[in-house]
Amino acid sequence: MVVEEVVLVSFWSSPFGCRVKIAMEEKGIPYEYIEEDLFNKSSFLSSINPVHKKVPVLLHNHKPICESLNILEYINETWSDRSPSFLPSDPHQRAQARFWADFIDKELYEASKKIYRGNGEQQVIGKNEVLRILKLVEGKIGDKPFFGGDNLGLVDITLIPFYSRFYTWETFGNFSIEDECPSLVAWAKRCLQKESVAKSLPDPIKIYDFIVDLNKYLAK
Repeated sequence: MVVEEVVLVSFWSSPFGCRVKIAMEEKGIPYEYIEEDLFNKSSFLSSINPVHKKVPVLLHNHKPICESLNILEYINETWSDRSPSFLPSDPHQRAQARFWADFIDKELYEASKKIYRGNGEQQVIGKNEVLRILKLVEGKIGDKPFFGGDNLGLVDITLIPFYSRFYTWETFGNFSIEDECPSLVAWAKRCLQKESVAKSLPDPIKIYDFIVDLNKYLAK
């Protein structure tokens, strides 16, 4: 029996690395975890992701795969014999899932930074942008338990790591996501009932404390 080398290089608070953890847990793939120090990046990270020097990076039999959505697709294809599949079989539904995962990936993180790094008008702009994004995505879940139907799919795995940051956004921006997007928060709570999600998401209070410390660090 061939033993596969599967290694995830990430940083504990990274929502992008969190996606990969959830996907690996959902598929039941054993892997080694290596914590990277993003404030003092290693030469190892530069060697496995020389273009961006960012986490997460998945190493599969010594071959690196970079960028979280790319990694999710790789996991889904490489271990296609393991359930669940993160993408529907229907081509149109598959294209839609990729569209919304890409939309979340490109829009949400950058918009949210304005809430906890900006002040005054910039913070309000960030809050409004985040709510616009979340409401658009919320409208796509319909009456399904998850965006992927009965199981977590690509869109669910792309979005749910940000749930750990909701508390930070709400505290800095002085608003309630549950008041604005009740169906989305109900979806997030359903996701948390899955062991793959519960064991992969960092504690929201720890994320908040980290962001506060990060802001102080960046202000130096």
